[in-house]
Amino acid sequence: MLKYESIYQSLLMQIQSGKFSTGAKLPSIRNLTVQYSCSKSTVLTALNKLEEQHIIYALPKSGYYVVDNHIFKTPSPADIIDFASASPTWHAFPYKDFQHCINKAIDTYQEELFRYGTLKGLPSLIEEAKKLLESYQVFTRSEQIFITTGVQQALFLLSIMPFPNNRSTILVEQPSYHLYMDLLKTLQLPAIGIQRTAKGIDLGRLEQIFHEEDIKFFYTMPRFHNPLGTSYSKKEKEAILQLAHQYNVFIIEDDYLADFEYNPKNDPLFADDYHDKVIYLKSFSKIMFPGLRVGLAVLPPSLIDIFQKYKMTTDIDSSMISQAGLYLYLKSGMFEHNKMNVSNIYHERAKILHQSIRDHLPTYESSSEVVMHSHIELPKRVNLKSFVYHLQEEGIYMDSVERNYLDDFYHERILKLNVSNVDGHRIEEGIKKIASALIKPENYFF
Repeated sequence: MLKYESIYQSLLMQIQSGKFSTGAKLPSIRNLTVQYSCSKSTVLTALNKLEEQHIIYALPKSGYYVVDNHIFKTPSPADIIDFASASPTWHAFPYKDFQHCINKAIDTYQEELFRYGTLKGLPSLIEEAKKLLESYQVFTRSEQIFITTGVQQALFLLSIMPFPNNRSTILVEQPSYHLYMDLLKTLQLPAIGIQRTAKGIDLGRLEQIFHEEDIKFFYTMPRFHNPLGTSYSKKEKEAILQLAHQYNVFIIEDDYLADFEYNPKNDPLFADDYHDKVIYLKSFSKIMFPGLRVGLAVLPPSLIDIFQKYKMTTDIDSSMISQAGLYLYLKSGMFEHNKMNVSNIYHERAKILHQSIRDHLPTYESSSEVVMHSHIELPKRVNLKSFVYHLQEEGIYMDSVERNYLDDFYHERILKLNVSNVDGHRIEEGIKKIASALIKPENYFF
């Protein structure tokens, strides 16, 4: 081992052991040369390596200090099967690639970091986002693209701002995205629901609501619905677009799992919107990680000015560091290179989930899609509280659908199944335990 490497390892071990805690000052270079019986340049080489890894930092004329003495430890495999968590698996994403982009972004965009940002987002990211959106069959002009602080910010702004149709009621599928349901309840916004099942929605009922109610927009997840895991057929999407145009209703299309679409013919609603009624939202939370907090919103021309005005009052601009890092990640080709690898990990789990439900829960209504989350509809006699508790005792974590519904809408007896955090070899084991629990008399009302 080279001398500087042994010094580096020695200092690293002392930092990680706590001898030098977070914020502590390291011995001077002169003292280190004496301690390790080496030249000043050898010590500096070891210190530079620690600094490059963000373990220490230098203060001119003062010395070197510890940034953080804690190191990342790979989580130990838990003895549970977690069907409740919808967060992406931490090790599926090649975070070191993105770390390069963040570091490069800080070096490249130093001046921009000391400004308050831009009206719609980093212009270079918008141009790269435009190319990315085209791969999803979303063809638009750069002026229509906004960078938001996650899709959640876009949903908040769209929900509170006025629309050109001068209406106020929001229509949402039931069940739907739980955080958006929380937002509607917290802000006490006027909202009504329309039932969605594994078979889709009642288009006749949708037309009736569009005709009779004061609908501002319809929030929908046409493909890989959360939490059902289902997608609309081409015929259903065409009908929804036609009704939106006929009754002057806008549509918010939340396409958060676009990167996991394996059917090239399954286009988003936006692709066939010829009347500027669809607002397209795209998240990076699943294909990358939720902490990025960057989302894309594609707006009809009639909404651009008012959306921009409302966004300026919330955060001026989304995180410039995250935007610059994402721009470099897209521009360098890393996103496209890694997207398939990440998608394949989840797709393999999705196939196991789909087959396990067919093999062990064949009589229960569920999604026909191969996607990382699905559901089964439980019989009305199942004591859901007892059932979930029983499974937890068996090491199977489930989540309630209560938050996926508006308070005054009938809650179906749905069991959500998400495998984004379940190792492939344990998925069938978990489904078998669910099937076993469903035949136990103590989990039923009498």
